[in-house]
Amino acid sequence: MPSQVNALTASYARGRTDVPLIEQTIGDFFAAMAGRQGARDALVSRHQGLRYSYAQLHVAARQLASALLSQGLVKGDRVGIWSHNNAEWVLMQLATAQVGLVLVNINPAYRTSEVEYALNKVGCKALVSMPRFKTSDYLGMLRELAPELASCAPGQLQSKRLPALRTVVWIDAAGPGATGPGAAELDADQPGMLRFSQLMAQGTSADERIDAIAATLSQHDPINIQFTSGTTGFPKGATLTHRNILNNGFFIGECMRLTPEDRLCIPVPLYHCFGMVLGNLACFTHGATIVYPNDGFDPITVLEAVQAEKCTGLHGVPTMFIAELDH
Repeated sequence: MPSQVNALTASYARGRTDVPLIEQTIGDFFAAMAGRQGARDALVSRHQGLRYSYAQLHVAARQLASALLSQGLVKGDRVGIWSHNNAEWVLMQLATAQVGLVLVNINPAYRTSEVEYALNKVGCKALVSMPRFKTSDYLGMLRELAPELASCAPGQLQSKRLPALRTVVWIDAAGPGATGPGAAELDADQPGMLRFSQLMAQGTSADERIDAIAATLSQHDPINIQFTSGTTGFPKGATLTHRNILNNGFFIGECMRLTPEDRLCIPVPLYHCFGMVLGNLACFTHGATIVYPNDGFDPITVLEAVQAEKCTGLHGVPTMFIAELDH
């Protein structure tokens, strides 16, 4: 049967085309934004007592990118983040993007079998985790999955149940540059694991490898894996590119009419696209300020953050807004 080439016709509906799509990587875009407004607030993490200007956040993200490279990670490797909202989360988001590492969002509600499935499904080579939250003992779950941690050197894990995982990093109490209450209270060392502060100390923002790798990256490269909820089967890892999530964040910010004068309170979880894309990247693409009120939702700390930080925007889901209005 002879082949036929049908002429292309216009679709019935189409979106606006007057605003061009961003064709940069996340790292390049953020570097340019930091260069334009380095002195402006980029991030306020109230529960940690941390504040970063755009220039400070850019330097810290480069230092972390350098540190991740020092762990032997290379472009395309998967790096998991298993944590509630904090400065370390957004630093991981920026640092991995700088050097082509694929950030894997791990739901903090996962239990042992679920995190085992997620880490193995995508082959995470490194994992950054908060130590615990309320009744969830994240490091305990990791030790259950990888008892080999008790006898291995940090970064040298060889686990039967987590065969791809080599490096486990836990977010220690001090965090990067912490000065707030409790900053000096450090937990005991964890065998086979690195503290986040130790990892940061291994890097330098002047590392020439960062720019060399960045020059090889494309906006079409995969940079993030987000898992579906798994309501109809096992969770599926959706692989997203720089172009996907950067433009998603940008156009959300456009709809919100964000400007560098805006300050967005983000109590929704960062592991979900609501927090890391519609929150973080909506702000970063418009030079606005991110405000994290807490690591787990609490209506009073959200309202306190909105007032104290003079927030002009507030993210949330209906149950959050109802709790805030009922307070």
